[in-house]
Amino acid sequence: MSYINITFCDLAIAVSLIVITLLISVKERLAIEKDLIIGAIRSFLQLVAVGYVLQYIFDLQRWYLVVLALLIMIMVAGYNALKRQKIQWKRLFWILTISIASGSILVIMIVINLILKVRPWYLPQYIIPLAGMIIGNSMVAAALAANRLSAAISENQKEIEVALALGATAREAVNPYLRDALKTAMMPSISSMMTVGIVQLPGMMTGQIIAGANPNEAVRYQIVVMYMITAATALTVILAVFWLYRCYFSASHQLLPEPEGKNSLRLKP
Repeated sequence: MSYINITFCDLAIAVSLIVITLLISVKERLAIEKDLIIGAIRSFLQLVAVGYVLQYIFDLQRWYLVVLALLIMIMVAGYNALKRQKIQWKRLFWILTISIASGSILVIMIVINLILKVRPWYLPQYIIPLAGMIIGNSMVAAALAANRLSAAISENQKEIEVALALGATAREAVNPYLRDALKTAMMPSISSMMTVGIVQLPGMMTGQIIAGANPNEAVRYQIVVMYMITAATALTVILAVFWLYRCYFSASHQLLPEPEGKNSLRLKP
């Protein structure tokens, strides 16, 4: 089975798919033409640039370049998770970023060293694509969890204060909202596992099959990917919500009017 190479001329033909979407937007007056055009151009430029950068890293195969790439991915993921928050403050950036990093790196190391047994561990052709999937999904989950928990604490201040007045600890007072935030953040990964292979064929599996891999081998890789994403998501959101809720309470378990350590951060809401 041969690999089909896609040229820039082929990509130009693919632009017709965006044109179809544009026509639908114009016909239905959705007013998303500008965003669609900008998104298409940005995705093209970003992916082409990333392709050249990855080729450079793949050719050199230096551990420090791989680590640098992972750090950049994690920092950008933390920043983007922060941009999705209604309440934005500097300490929240580090909560999200460190949670994403902790959950993602632990799962990546398990997959690379124990499942795939990659030697040396920093081979970029394995670790960077896997890290991209894990970090991307962890970013979305962390953003969902933080938003849900912050909104719940803000909307239920009276109930929380009543629970505290009756002798509950901060953890006990917000426990229902913690569980709700965790469920909200983890459900997309769980739903994907429920429908994978029946409703959808995921990107990694599809890409391997198109590239000529045996479907059974591609399936085994996809199973690993689904499980690692779910685990990383769970670890990330647990770290994020259990760290985040403490910022809303003093050491004596009093609900603060603002998150502890809150300060301004110039981001567009």
